Amino acid sequence: MSRKYKFRNPTAAYFISFATVFWIDVFTRQVYFSILEEAMTHCRLQKGMEVFAYCFMPSHVHFVFRSDREDPSGLLRDFKGFTARKLIKEIEENPQESRKEWLLWMMERAGKKKNNVAKRQFWQQHNKPIELWSGKVIKQKIDYIHNNPVEQGFVTDPIAWKYSSARNYAEDTTVVDIDNKGIHLGML
Repeated sequence: MSRKYKFRNPTAAYFISFATVFWIDVFTRQVYFSILEEAMTHCRLQKGMEVFAYCFMPSHVHFVFRSDREDPSGLLRDFKGFTARKLIKEIEENPQESRKEWLLWMMERAGKKKNNVAKRQFWQQHNKPIELWSGKVIKQKIDYIHNNPVEQGFVTDPIAWKYSSARNYAEDTTVVDIDNKGIHLGML
């Protein structure tokens, strides 16, 4: 990864997106979304992750987040590692997964291209974190995250996408809690 895409400021909030290998639409079943939900909740409660906006899409994830332990890179590494292991196991053991062999084959194919992957690779390795430095940029990134399901044609209203903090900003916390909804109004 080039220096351009590193977490330079350990106390800053970041916009981050990361995708499955080959942009595979893995998140087509509730059980897979639930693993992301569980991991985000765990990271918020146990690892110091402050989540200000998120969206789980079929092939990728968006976050505006900060590490209150000043280790955003380690936090993201742990999130991706945990979810990758758990999701691969769930795919392997899910008798209803009609794409099981193909999904696992694609992940093995991706893993063979990387020296640091033992067997299967779930997430692409690049993340391209963008440090958020002003209220205007924060609002721009949160709006981008919330409008992603609309732009992809899944819903006509951002609040209708179940796994998006757009719901939280509309006072609906039925899926996942986030931190400080008012972040986009000012600096961190």
